[in-house]
Amino acid sequence: MDYFIDVIVPIAVTTTFTYRVSQAEYNFLQPGMRVAVPFGKRLVYTAMVLNKHSQKPQVYEPKDIHTIIDEQPLVTKTQLEFWQWIAQYYMCSLGEVYKAALPSAFLLESETILSFNRDLVVDLKSLSDDEFLLYEAFEQQPILRFDEVQNILNKKKVFGVIDDLLKKDIIYLNQHIYEKYKPKLVKYVSLHDNYKEEKNLINLLDNELKTEKQRALVLKYFQLNSQQAPIELKELLKEAEVSTAIFNNLEKKQVFTIYTLAEDRVQFTDAFLNDIQFTEAQTTAIQTIENQFEKHDVTLLNAVTGAGKTEIYIKLLQECIEKNQQALFLVPEIGLTTQLVQRLTAYFGNKIAVYNSKYSENERVEVYQHVLNNTENAQIVVGSRSSIFLPFKNLQLIIVDEEHEASYKQVDPAPRFHSRDAAIVLAKMFNAKVLLGSATPSLESYYNSYQQKYGYVELNQRFTNVQLPEIVLVDLKEARKKKEVNGIFSVKLIDAITEAFYNGEQVLLFQNRRGFSPVLECLTCANVPHCTSCDVSLTYYKRQNYLKCHYCGYTMSMPTKCHSCHSTELTTKGLGTEQIEDALRSIFPNKRIARMDQDTTRGKFAFERLIDGFKNREIDVMVGTQMLAKGLDFDNVSLVGIMNADSMLTFPDFRAYERAYQLMTQVAGRAGRKNKQGKVLIQTYNPYHNTIQQVTQNDYKGMFKEQMYERLNFKYPPFYRLIRLQMKHVDFNKVKEASNWLAANMRNNINGILVLGPQEPSINRIRNQYIQIVLIKLPINQPVNTLKTAIQKSISSLETIGMYKGVKTTISVDFY
Repeated sequence: MDYFIDVIVPIAVTTTFTYRVSQAEYNFLQPGMRVAVPFGKRLVYTAMVLNKHSQKPQVYEPKDIHTIIDEQPLVTKTQLEFWQWIAQYYMCSLGEVYKAALPSAFLLESETILSFNRDLVVDLKSLSDDEFLLYEAFEQQPILRFDEVQNILNKKKVFGVIDDLLKKDIIYLNQHIYEKYKPKLVKYVSLHDNYKEEKNLINLLDNELKTEKQRALVLKYFQLNSQQAPIELKELLKEAEVSTAIFNNLEKKQVFTIYTLAEDRVQFTDAFLNDIQFTEAQTTAIQTIENQFEKHDVTLLNAVTGAGKTEIYIKLLQECIEKNQQALFLVPEIGLTTQLVQRLTAYFGNKIAVYNSKYSENERVEVYQHVLNNTENAQIVVGSRSSIFLPFKNLQLIIVDEEHEASYKQVDPAPRFHSRDAAIVLAKMFNAKVLLGSATPSLESYYNSYQQKYGYVELNQRFTNVQLPEIVLVDLKEARKKKEVNGIFSVKLIDAITEAFYNGEQVLLFQNRRGFSPVLECLTCANVPHCTSCDVSLTYYKRQNYLKCHYCGYTMSMPTKCHSCHSTELTTKGLGTEQIEDALRSIFPNKRIARMDQDTTRGKFAFERLIDGFKNREIDVMVGTQMLAKGLDFDNVSLVGIMNADSMLTFPDFRAYERAYQLMTQVAGRAGRKNKQGKVLIQTYNPYHNTIQQVTQNDYKGMFKEQMYERLNFKYPPFYRLIRLQMKHVDFNKVKEASNWLAANMRNNINGILVLGPQEPSINRIRNQYIQIVLIKLPINQPVNTLKTAIQKSISSLETIGMYKGVKTTISVDFY
């Protein structure tokens, strides 16, 4: 009898692959274990076992596996089911889900090893200069890696030289699987067994210690050892105030021995808070949430900014801890994690684990292992969207904070999932409950609660009964007529900032565009420098004095004259955070001003430094992009300024008004959160715009009704599902023809869908690839799986046409 396993390989291929195993391997292997498998002629992949059987494939002769990597499943049965749902719903391959779901340290790499053939007699005169250089290197070191060959030859393109040596049989290839994860080993100290007896110990103290420092080190060891806890070498040397050389000397004399223990790279302090004083409104909200959980699996908490949602979350998490259950706390932005973790660890200590892309691979592996083993170190996981892929075993609660945020949707690479929606499906697999929290819920979630598909809880009162901020509109057209504008600031805004400084309060200024200015223009011929690879103008950065593309990273130095007409009259247009920061420094030279955007928060701890500095009142004004809007809590902020509200309303997107309302309301909510009512100044050229008026009146329901009417009329979510097909190629005509063919094929062959396009997006070329968009609308009441299968069939048909080979199609389901 033959034995086989089906495995998932971490590549974008829709099928699984079958490999032959022995009977012993068949009996040992379980779904969720990793195996190293040969793939193609030379590659080796780390594959995931999906199932095992005795059915030999008809199409090809299966290969044998190389080795079994795991002793226990690394992925649970529920995880595998969840992966399959993600792949099916978001129209991607299981391999892409597998690659995204596991920390890359678990995807053991197949590293190409070049080995020297010592048995071959080589005519050295037949070798080129590069070949001879490598030959000499191999004589010294018979095994080399590709990167080492590149260093030896001092060039990147070395494949041709390697290929020539392979053809001459001078070297040969093999594959070496290696594990990237390395545990953190910490050195600990113990007294050598020789001195466990009292007489030897007395002799050591009286006769064998030659110097005072040696004696101080040994005495400090005994002092620390009285606590009956392992003594870390680093701590012992610090406490004894001696050098490593002193310790090494005693180790050689066999006074001390060293042993190592694996430790987590990220650890939190013990909990120090026990109970929370809830307001009457919060107590009522908690009771209502628990009542809603009895009727609904998903409940929406619509709470105004500053209402104390985090305290409600802590109460629900506390109940999970008491029942020894696991909980997942999803946050939309890594920067928000910092403040949140500080508050949660105060109550839960080391029961908190954090999982996001700012953590190193090794740190993420440790969190993954804790969740897999269901240890108390990861009873509550705080994470970004990828944390839904962790191997939970006893998950009972998922909290999605700021559930309206667009950053919950994965853009690239596949799977292009929405973690809020996927979390609801994951919770269903565990019979767990989901709480969606927001001051400005997404229209989809609010509609679901309106239809009673979700439970609904409203909290309209701020935590300390402080009123919502006063919102003042500044009409920039009128202000300019009356000459009440100083550069980019209205006089009203400058006066409000001055007043906040006088009262010892802090200020936030919001502008959703980074850099100094989005456009540099020639005043003579109106030429604007564009990126060489993308169809987009270059953003000017004054500090670095260069122009930069935000899509591909291309930079060029600031030109001294126009590249088109050679005029020296160049000017900047538009407003970025860097320009606001500069203008503030000129008006308030003695104030401490900082900027929070993608350019200033690249480092691992950059967010933490900015947030801690602002919280500790080391910064007077923070200028920032939408990072400021995402749930940050600063109790000394009395003023928020929105520099240009109109730029949010003119974005070419059916969600523009919804997003603008959410963004302005969330930013406004940072003002006056503790002791006094805050103030918000919105600078705009269109103060009577419906959305801006709805923000000033805090009229979410008015915005909801208006937008839902538009969505119903024009067939947008939540009444229709959207699938966006993005097609790319370096040849504009080829991608245009291919997209026309695909759109026509779907219109002719698939009933029940609406196909729009193809059309060019506002930026139609990125990284020298021309783009065409086809938008598909699926009625909410249609069998979605059947329609998706038909769409996938059309895309597969396109890929078989030779003339359209190379046109890449990217699928985004539930496009946001």
